[in-house]
Amino acid sequence: MGMWIGRNRKARVTYGFDEIALVPGEITINPNEVNTSFEIPCPGGREPLKLKIPIIASAMDGVTNVRFCIEMAKLGGLGVVNLEGVQTRYENPEDVLAQIAKADKNTVTELIQKLYLPPIKEELIAKRVQELRKGGGIVAVSSIPQKAERYAAIAQEAGADLFIVQSTVSTVKHISSEYKSLDLAGFTKAMKIPIIIGNAVTYSVVLELMQNGVSGVLIGVGPGAACTSRGVLGLGVPQVTATVDSAAARDAYFKKTGRYIPIITDGGMSKGGDVCKALACGSDAVMVGSAFARSEEAPGGGNHWGMATPHANLPRGTRVHVGVTGSLKQILFGPATVDDGSQNLVGAIATCMGNVGASTIKEFQETEIIIAPSIKTEGKLFQTVQGVGMGTR
Repeated sequence: MGMWIGRNRKARVTYGFDEIALVPGEITINPNEVNTSFEIPCPGGREPLKLKIPIIASAMDGVTNVRFCIEMAKLGGLGVVNLEGVQTRYENPEDVLAQIAKADKNTVTELIQKLYLPPIKEELIAKRVQELRKGGGIVAVSSIPQKAERYAAIAQEAGADLFIVQSTVSTVKHISSEYKSLDLAGFTKAMKIPIIIGNAVTYSVVLELMQNGVSGVLIGVGPGAACTSRGVLGLGVPQVTATVDSAAARDAYFKKTGRYIPIITDGGMSKGGDVCKALACGSDAVMVGSAFARSEEAPGGGNHWGMATPHANLPRGTRVHVGVTGSLKQILFGPATVDDGSQNLVGAIATCMGNVGASTIKEFQETEIIIAPSIKTEGKLFQTVQGVGMGTR
């Protein structure tokens, strides 16, 4: 696999969403009759966590808070609260969020770094979880690996249903002399609730993460709208290739163990077509940030910033203004009032599934895929020139 990029050095050709297309099926299905549900396995043989739609809202401060996650749950999806964000540093984070939204683009990163300096208040971890619990639905929260054991224990005690461990790059074998690395196998075994870990993009790493007892793996390094890791670090694998490789690891693990561990493509999807392609490439669900940052319920007021933006020494994210285009319900289920595919994401999934002849997500993963770099530009000159429909960015 791969091609020569110079003497004695080969590189693989990889693909992102804009470079592929899905081929219509030989039969079609009424979109109202397809099944878009998604399950997260639970430890101990307990009933899995069930979602009506395969969409998770990213644990980013401009996207989710308690109010947003409660509304997301009512609509059949899942929102995740970041336990290392403003929700757990400030009793009333609204003023902080407003400062970030109003800040000049030349000083906003420095401001975010300053606002994220106050220590996390552990009592607020329990409080946020309890607030989510009262709202109903699945309660999901997240942290980085270094804080996972402590924060997960607090969250579980307070009533959390799911814990996500998230970092720029996750591996089982992490070497550090400065701090204790997370014992993933021991951690997943000790917890009574499912653990999802991310982020990863390669076959071998995804396979090894699954072998350590996780209930899901987030796929993607650097594709998010507010992430700058690819520019700052040069790291990343385009999401189509990352998803396909990770799906192969999931299937190999299932064949060997009989345990099906879902993969969740995380980032790089702002429109329905991208979400459809991620699922067709083998993902069981998607995690989305910027699309939901545009909702009326999102705490960022139409602004969105990366998890690593506050890093004190090497920020790997930025604040982007995405605007507010409609309600969360509109973004998920329509009716769409914009022409760029950023609303009615679930409708897009169901319609695409119907057109390729897939009645379930599992069948959708078998869709024929073609390499098609002209798929978004062919015949779209007027849209591109006028900046409408598929000509929007």
